[in-house]
Amino acid sequence: MIDIPFSRTKFWHYITRAALYITLIVGMFIFMLPIFVVINTSLKDPAAINLATTWALPAQLHWQSYVEVIEEFGPRIWNSITLVTNATLLSAIIGSLNGYVLSKWRIAGERILFPLILLGMFIPYQGILIPLFEFMRDARLYGGIPGLIIIHTIYGLPITTLIFRNFYVEIPDEMLEAAAIDGAGFWEIYTQIVFPLSVSGFVVVIIWQFTQIWNEFLFAVTMTTGASEPITVGLAQLAGGQAVHWNLPMAGAVVAALPPIVVYLILSRYFIRGLLAGSIKA
Repeated sequence: MIDIPFSRTKFWHYITRAALYITLIVGMFIFMLPIFVVINTSLKDPAAINLATTWALPAQLHWQSYVEVIEEFGPRIWNSITLVTNATLLSAIIGSLNGYVLSKWRIAGERILFPLILLGMFIPYQGILIPLFEFMRDARLYGGIPGLIIIHTIYGLPITTLIFRNFYVEIPDEMLEAAAIDGAGFWEIYTQIVFPLSVSGFVVVIIWQFTQIWNEFLFAVTMTTGASEPITVGLAQLAGGQAVHWNLPMAGAVVAALPPIVVYLILSRYFIRGLLAGSIKA
């Protein structure tokens, strides 16, 4: 008599878990459908691409699309790599210093300065586009990758500062105070104690900034010209026109999506842990 309710409870527990897993699997397949269409279309011969054969697998793998895309995107891929590498590193280092100062040092106007820095996250790109264009042109930075690096570095500082500040809150003040008593100054404390403990924070910032900058289009299309255009601009041009060979933009989308995915797969081990750092104390 005692085992019957227990068995029913266990039975419904398994049913609930099975229903949950089935729902997740179905959701995963629905989420993966656009990815399947993109990859499937990119591997088809252009003559075989039409609406009726969207879900049909290619009769023969057509790798020429990727060859043409890489030949077309070669300079733009290098532009994007240059842009992302420099802007990510600069915004990460400056954001780390900002977070260190705002979390461990008492400065005048701190309670006003930090909200003002965070305000930058809520300013839409479109709202500053015209004055930014005029400024970059007057500063002779318009049209090239260096100007775009500066834009993304500055625009990334609010989120990088927030992430590092929350991360550094968890570092015990007693540790830094002991170093200060031993004679360590601002830079010694940062380089010898704070920076080595910042691996998880830097991983979060690198993944976040890399993805945001690599996929950004508005600044890329308005602030660069000609040979300085990044990959997102080239991808938009590839899909333009009246008669589009859909195998090319689909192959371009795959090539453009690979770098952020690779970066995330390499650094994902630290991502969630670093993203939640300081969430209790901050």
